[in-house]
Amino acid sequence: MWPMFGKILDLAKYIQLAIIKMMKIELYLSKRGSSPIEDFIIDLPKGDQARFADVFEGIEKYGLDCPRVQFKPLRGKLWEIKFNAPGGGYRIAYVLIEGQTMIWLHVFKKTTQKTPLNDLDLAEKRMKEVLGL
Repeated sequence: MWPMFGKILDLAKYIQLAIIKMMKIELYLSKRGSSPIEDFIIDLPKGDQARFADVFEGIEKYGLDCPRVQFKPLRGKLWEIKFNAPGGGYRIAYVLIEGQTMIWLHVFKKTTQKTPLNDLDLAEKRMKEVLGL
């Protein structure tokens, strides 16, 4: 009866999904204004830097549905992104704020099965700073 109505609903659903999946990523800044995340990535081999760029762009485009990465809870509001690069496995500790804004708090190369306590504590300290806790 209303053939165009179905197409309009499909388009609206597609646009809504596209908007929901988009994510804004910010890097943690120290009180001096430097970014330890950026410093870490700059010191990596080019292949690993390229993989970080892929992860960044993928999450901004697909949100938590980003392919080839895993999202895992750590403590409370603190989560981690797990992914592999040519030089090994990496982890990014992050927190979500204001809905679709992700703040990357700490990054490290995976060397053990569990997240090292010093990395977890540093990420949690930065999270509390960012959230004003």
